[in-house]
Amino acid sequence: MGRKLLWASLGLAPVAIAVRYATDAGDVALFVLSAAALIPLAWLIGEATEHAGEHTGPGIGGFLNASFGNAPELIIALFAVSDGLPEVVRGSLIGSVVSNLLLVLGLAVLWAPDKRRGVDRLSMLMQLGLVAAAALLFLVPSVPGWHGDPERHSLAVATLPVAIVLLVLYGGVTAWGLRRHRRQHRESGAEAGDAWSLPAALVALGAATVVTALVSEILVHSLTTFAHDVHLSQFFVSIVIVAIVGNAAEHGGAIVLARRGGNLRLASEIAVSSSAQVAVLVTPAVALLSWAVKPALPLTFRPIELAALGGAVVVVALSLRDGRAPRWEGIMMVGFYAVAVVAFFFAGDR
Repeated sequence: MGRKLLWASLGLAPVAIAVRYATDAGDVALFVLSAAALIPLAWLIGEATEHAGEHTGPGIGGFLNASFGNAPELIIALFAVSDGLPEVVRGSLIGSVVSNLLLVLGLAVLWAPDKRRGVDRLSMLMQLGLVAAAALLFLVPSVPGWHGDPERHSLAVATLPVAIVLLVLYGGVTAWGLRRHRRQHRESGAEAGDAWSLPAALVALGAATVVTALVSEILVHSLTTFAHDVHLSQFFVSIVIVAIVGNAAEHGGAIVLARRGGNLRLASEIAVSSSAQVAVLVTPAVALLSWAVKPALPLTFRPIELAALGGAVVVVALSLRDGRAPRWEGIMMVGFYAVAVVAFFFAGDR
């Protein structure tokens, strides 16, 4: 019954798109409708990823989910840059990394069955290393931005070499990791069983990603009015609400996989792969592409953003250092995220 309801609720996405472009519905109604439409899309991406993972193994499956799930975020960020909302872009990017590491991974660990709590320790630590490297490199344009105008052109120029180094680093580590995952899956001799065919799973992932991008764009453009009505700062909206909603695909997919199928290995790959990809691929890509859509985006993050990013890496690294993830560590991750959200609320706008 639950699966039938999820399949049926996929119809919310075209309804949300039709309401957005064919009616004069208010922003609050559009926000609620588009948020509801993202839930079954997140389930579909998680479902397709699980079937693709049967053919490729959990490592490559997590990479596929992160790649398809983060595509809408890249599109949303560029829309926000062109609309002159740099704080929303930076906040949503950092919020995406932190929420994936602490909230999503924490909930996946919390709900996974007791008998299947192992993770790929080497893969986790390598990807956490990528996020840590990004946090350190972000200091280059960020520290000068703590004094004076954080949007000044000189800081956008200082961002360019940082973005290029991060992209090269991501390309090298990802290529090595995918070769390793492919070799592990081949040596395991695992069978795909009753899974969808790999082309069918990839088509489903691609289609769901395109629709998710359209629905996410509607939601982001309705957030300003929503935030105004509930009296929240733009910083809090971007780093918490936009980040969580913009990543609904990975969030829902990882949690559903851990809770329903007990596949914590794949769920952890999704959460941590998505975090690394946002930090080391999406963020520098947005900074470089912003020169085309204008104005150029300097990666001048606030101290509280970098502190949250670094803190999330330390908490997760300590939790997964032995390749196991007991339930209490999931509670700890979610607890740290709650503390970060409270800090974001009191930080206010820059």
